[in-house]
Amino acid sequence: MTITASRDKATGQYLPIYLDSLRPDTVPAFNLYLENGSDMVLYRSACTPFSEDIRQSLLENNVTRLYVAAYDQRSYSRYLEDNLRAVASDSSIKESVRAGIIYDSARFLVEDLFAKPTMGENIRRSEELVESTVGFVLTGRAAFESLLKVMSFDYSTYTHSINVCALSLALGQHVGIKNPAELKVLGTGALLHDIGKTRIADSILNKVAPLTGAEKILIRKHPDWGYDIVKDTDLIEPDSYYPIVQHHERENRSGYPRGMAGQDIHHYSKIVAISDVFDAMTTKRVYRSEIDAYPALRIMFADEGAFEPGLLEQFARMLVPDRKPD
Repeated sequence: MTITASRDKATGQYLPIYLDSLRPDTVPAFNLYLENGSDMVLYRSACTPFSEDIRQSLLENNVTRLYVAAYDQRSYSRYLEDNLRAVASDSSIKESVRAGIIYDSARFLVEDLFAKPTMGENIRRSEELVESTVGFVLTGRAAFESLLKVMSFDYSTYTHSINVCALSLALGQHVGIKNPAELKVLGTGALLHDIGKTRIADSILNKVAPLTGAEKILIRKHPDWGYDIVKDTDLIEPDSYYPIVQHHERENRSGYPRGMAGQDIHHYSKIVAISDVFDAMTTKRVYRSEIDAYPALRIMFADEGAFEPGLLEQFARMLVPDRKPD
């Protein structure tokens, strides 16, 4: 799993980070710490150049992670974003580590995005994140499998958005979308698909008891609200809007908000719809436990007419290459 958990020490809270997230010949604007028993020791002060010699010295001493103070998280997350493209394309870094760094960067960014969804800078940052992720996913199946391993299976709106983006990019590539620009458009729509939920109170989104009729009506407005939020920024490509407004539409008109038929639903929306439902079922929610991947696929296949059959079959083959649900 990705290294993101906070640690309590005598000197405060710290975030463990991958050594490989630090690029040689950069100047991190945050302090770096080493773990020494129960204490944290300042290793390098902020605004001190980080070199390849320093990196090699740490590796020779079996140090693969350093720590950042929690109050420096925002500075570290922006550093990650600034260097993410170089990290994602660096074949000298293990794929599992690159996947973890990408996921960490995405988590920080999506938290900012959902806090300020109408801020144009956050939308631009989202597109840049997707572009780096596309480059990583296009390196091959091993990259996708590495992303699967670092995905969080404790549901939050943030992690769900990241998971759906990764699954949608992988499925898009699997069914023949090879052009990086097209994948970026798909991935941006997938990452932003639930942005409309920022207008719904957490008490409703995380409610354990059954939703009331009025609450269900409110939830069903989030695709249109998402479209409105992103449209106001006028920054993303036109086809990225489709997954935002259509990810709850279904082939047999049973979806919402418009009860569209399959032929009227955009291809990107169909991809994101499958990824959305699968991730929602396979992550732990406040009101139920997660379902394993194979049983989740069986449930989706049993919901006849909800998803495009050929696309759902390709999704299953992508996740479980040697088996197909009954």
